[in-house]
Amino acid sequence: MSPLRKIQAEDLYQFQLINAVRLSPDGQKVVFSVSRVDPKTEKKYSSLWWVNTAAGSIPQPFTQGDHADSSPRWKPDGKQIAFLSNRADADKPAQLFLISTAGGEAQQFTHFEGAIHAFSWSLDGFHLLITAVKTDAEVVEREKDETRKKLGVVSRHYKRLFYKLDGFGYLPQERQHIWILDAQTGEMQQLTDHEIDDERDAAFSPDAQSIAFISNRTPDPDMQPDYDDLFVMPASGSNPSGEMRKIAAPVGSKSMPSFSPDGKWIAYYAQEGERQGYRNTNVWVVAADGSSPARNLTGAYDLHASPWTINDQGEPELTPPVWSLDGKTLYFTDSYHGSARVLSISVEDCALQILIGEGGVAGAVQFDAPQRTLCYTYGTMLDPGQVFVRNMSTGETRQLTQFNRDLLDGIDLGQMEEVWYKGPDQNDLQGWILKPPGFDPAKKYPSILEIHGGPLVQYGNFFMHEFYYLASAGYVVYFTNPRGGRGYGEAHAGAIASSWGDRDYADLMAWTDLVSHLPYIDPQRMGVTGGSYGGYMTVWIIGHTQRFQAAVSQRCVSNFVSMWGSSDFNWGFQEDIGLGDKAPFEDLQGYWDRSPIKYIGNAHTPTLVIHNEMDHRCPIEQSEQVFVALKRLGVETEFVRFPDEFHGLSRNGRTDRRIARLNHIRRWFDLHIM
Repeated sequence: MSPLRKIQAEDLYQFQLINAVRLSPDGQKVVFSVSRVDPKTEKKYSSLWWVNTAAGSIPQPFTQGDHADSSPRWKPDGKQIAFLSNRADADKPAQLFLISTAGGEAQQFTHFEGAIHAFSWSLDGFHLLITAVKTDAEVVEREKDETRKKLGVVSRHYKRLFYKLDGFGYLPQERQHIWILDAQTGEMQQLTDHEIDDERDAAFSPDAQSIAFISNRTPDPDMQPDYDDLFVMPASGSNPSGEMRKIAAPVGSKSMPSFSPDGKWIAYYAQEGERQGYRNTNVWVVAADGSSPARNLTGAYDLHASPWTINDQGEPELTPPVWSLDGKTLYFTDSYHGSARVLSISVEDCALQILIGEGGVAGAVQFDAPQRTLCYTYGTMLDPGQVFVRNMSTGETRQLTQFNRDLLDGIDLGQMEEVWYKGPDQNDLQGWILKPPGFDPAKKYPSILEIHGGPLVQYGNFFMHEFYYLASAGYVVYFTNPRGGRGYGEAHAGAIASSWGDRDYADLMAWTDLVSHLPYIDPQRMGVTGGSYGGYMTVWIIGHTQRFQAAVSQRCVSNFVSMWGSSDFNWGFQEDIGLGDKAPFEDLQGYWDRSPIKYIGNAHTPTLVIHNEMDHRCPIEQSEQVFVALKRLGVETEFVRFPDEFHGLSRNGRTDRRIARLNHIRRWFDLHIM
């Protein structure tokens, strides 16, 4: 047997990642998307795969070629699968394709001038419901003229407040609206249209006669982003704007409505309140005709109905609450103590049950038509995620895929240890310590504190290639979920709502104290790094303590004064730091006091600054200020900039740049603490 090797940065090229898992109506097959990277061209492709749910089945590719095939959806009779693909033109947004489950070539079903965001089948299989954004007329005209096309955009003119989005770029003038597509003829009919309003998360009623959706219909939605409302309209397309009904519900962000099997009720996710982003997302239910008030089913449990757990191998898929066939139970996912769970709750008495507990449920909760089988993707700290099925009668679970096992079975990832400890206010905190391959308890090791972004997310039971890569270099890597994050209740999440850098900093220092006193840790060789909010905390730390010998700040927030209005979240960050409606010109001191750049004059820690040039979430000027300040102070520093990359480089950027980023981080720590 060959000895196990250590993980490498270049292993990112070898991972195949599962997404969009969907179980067939008869429960016999699972279709899903598998992504891969071509190391020669740096292009990313995805194909559809499927696997029988019977024991011993082997996954097989269902579509092939260098395309991006994604979002498979079974037709309710199981005879066809609809999916999005760019196979018609790789330079244009994906179109909808249909492929027979009996075999044959995929047939293009739409020729839409714009970007299709989401789609779903009606229960009778006669129609598809689509949310999409048309291409601006100006862009269509420019594309027809080769000279103008080559010259590109002359100018951008905006009246809306939110005009850009990280991961996308500058937004079009067109808004997201709803179409209905006839599955027999392919004819598309636009049901909604407005120059200001968007519609999203559209869902058919069981009889396909009605459509529920979420929209913010305030006079200026960008100024009141928490005023989402739930609407119901006829699916006929006959004067739908005049027949829309707003369903009364408490103020707050809302998403993903889902009709009950009898069509009388709508379940949805909602976060109650205005300017209170730390509040839990709960599962709500309301009468579809608006005849009774909305009820919060999960409010008594202090849980957050979202599976989002930080990792660098993809993003969990959030799907609407799933109704039981009798309409008495709803199924959903949540974040809890570093895990993403599958839960059920009684609609009548709110009795809660845990179906799948510890671990990471990264994929959609999917049932077959009779709800005998539950399908989902499940990941751990040792595995980016596989397809599982669960027998709902017996509770027996079975793993259907083994992607990446050939790679990971040959690698020594080190040893992971979970630790619960007390914070500075006797608050319970959870952390993890990753010991390097070949760990010797008699030795003294350098260590790296990793701080997650958000802050309203969690670290936990998902695979983090970055952690294992740094551990492979001989570092003890340790990470925790300080106050301000998810998974530990609303009070934990809201503890820093008006004071970034306060209780969260205290928790991180308590965690560092604990680790520094471990017998195998060298307290004179400790490093710290983090990105986004983790970058904020890294810059805050070097301005408040000298205990770390090296730091790497990634895509940081450093100056709330200059960031106000320049992020794609625009002025939204002011709410996160507890300044409410006040702008910097109304409370300059409040913004300045919460800005790490205020304290940069105290810094002496050698600090590498990393940022992405297309970052719209945390504009690169935030890191430019840090770099220039450190240079001016004579603190050892370097600046690494990645062109053409948005905020999420570490998760979904071009692979060679992801590798370069990892190597720069390791190089800096090797230089200063190894």
